[in-house]
Amino acid sequence: MAGAAQGQALPAAAANDLTASVGPEGPTARRPTPPDPTVLNGFWKGPLAVPGGSLEVIFRLMKLSNGEYFATLDVPMQKVIHMEVQVTQHADSVELFAPAAGSRFTGLRSADGQQLVGTWQQPGFKAPMALAFAAIPAAPVASSTTLSRPYREETVALANAVANLRLGATYTVPAGAGPFPAVVLTADAGPQAQASGGDEYSPLAQLADYLTRRGVAVLRYDERGVGRSTGTAAASAADLVSDVRTGLSFLRARPEIDRTHVGVIGHGEGGNVALLAATQELPPAFVVALAAYGQRGSAVAAQAQATALKEAGATTAVLADAAKREQDLLEVIRHAPDNAQARANVASLLRQNDATLDEAAAQHRAAALTSARYRNFLDFDPTAKLYYVYCPVLLLNGTADRAVGAFANLGPLERGLRLNDNKGVYSKRLPGVNHQFQAAPGEWPIVNGERKPTFSPTAEELIREWIVSQVR
Repeated sequence: MAGAAQGQALPAAAANDLTASVGPEGPTARRPTPPDPTVLNGFWKGPLAVPGGSLEVIFRLMKLSNGEYFATLDVPMQKVIHMEVQVTQHADSVELFAPAAGSRFTGLRSADGQQLVGTWQQPGFKAPMALAFAAIPAAPVASSTTLSRPYREETVALANAVANLRLGATYTVPAGAGPFPAVVLTADAGPQAQASGGDEYSPLAQLADYLTRRGVAVLRYDERGVGRSTGTAAASAADLVSDVRTGLSFLRARPEIDRTHVGVIGHGEGGNVALLAATQELPPAFVVALAAYGQRGSAVAAQAQATALKEAGATTAVLADAAKREQDLLEVIRHAPDNAQARANVASLLRQNDATLDEAAAQHRAAALTSARYRNFLDFDPTAKLYYVYCPVLLLNGTADRAVGAFANLGPLERGLRLNDNKGVYSKRLPGVNHQFQAAPGEWPIVNGERKPTFSPTAEELIREWIVSQVR
């Protein structure tokens, strides 16, 4: 990427920023073979030649139960990770499009299925690029010397009667008799297996471990349609409130839990879901919102694209033109009389803006941009119901968050929460912390000779101290 941007894993138009990539190479030198040449599951990695050198680009693709792909883009040198990608596949032709950066890779798959050879394109830049396949490493087999965690861990299933679905969850309980304060963790937008775990960096999984070791019970669940959870990933923020309420009910029914101190910690969109849960009957005792939106989704999407293009080195003229085209696109999506008409109009507008885009790719992209979930996201006003939040709230954003900027989003949330004279609102901007709540790479611990991405220790301890203060 000729200069890149971070984004958040938002529906279709934004994506998450981290500061490192997941290492895709397996433990052996022999190149793995995909089990099915028609399936793209795995890592696709290659160098992108840019003026003055090259950048490592890594796509990760995961096929969902509905046949579509959930895909992300990492560009480690540009501090980009988990930028959402749309996938279009026609026989051996593949298009990987990152809306937040306005960037697209189009390539052909080799006969042996091990490479994608094609072209990277973004505003003002185009270059050939080849991506090599690497299987997602299997979780290591536990050895007899594996150290056990100093707390109890249970695999549970939560029945959400409101949405008629099941959530696969992991429940961790500190050592001792209790009663313990407890939290439900709810994740950012995009299909995420919070309970199933894995080798990749997961902010909420690391936070769960940290809190449980220090006396706070934690419940975290796989997002709908992912891991052990049923349902689909198309739910809006308002829909997801029932998942949080299901988790709260589970914790309150446990004998080892202090029922008067059960809260919610949400990340990204999950932070907004947590705040919405606090407006319902039987609200949580407290809320911690990490990098929650403070503006309408349409503003978040527009700012995400502008940030991406600025970091890609776009000129003032290119930025102005891109902003105009983005605004036109959002207006079409939001105001077309019906979904079929909206999809046709968006596909037409996409092809007008990009003459290299074929009809099938335009239709696929238009379907994502006109989905019910994305429309809900564009119109979602995260401040509308804050007046009805009466519980204590901790708002945290990192100053290195390029997806949900601290300065643009913390202020509206704090003002909205204080309208009802809520004295329990505390907000803080964390220097150098990004959207995934990592500190700068130089502060990461070294594991097996390599720096390992980790949740900001400063943020972890701030969250723990604040929860303890609520219990007191």
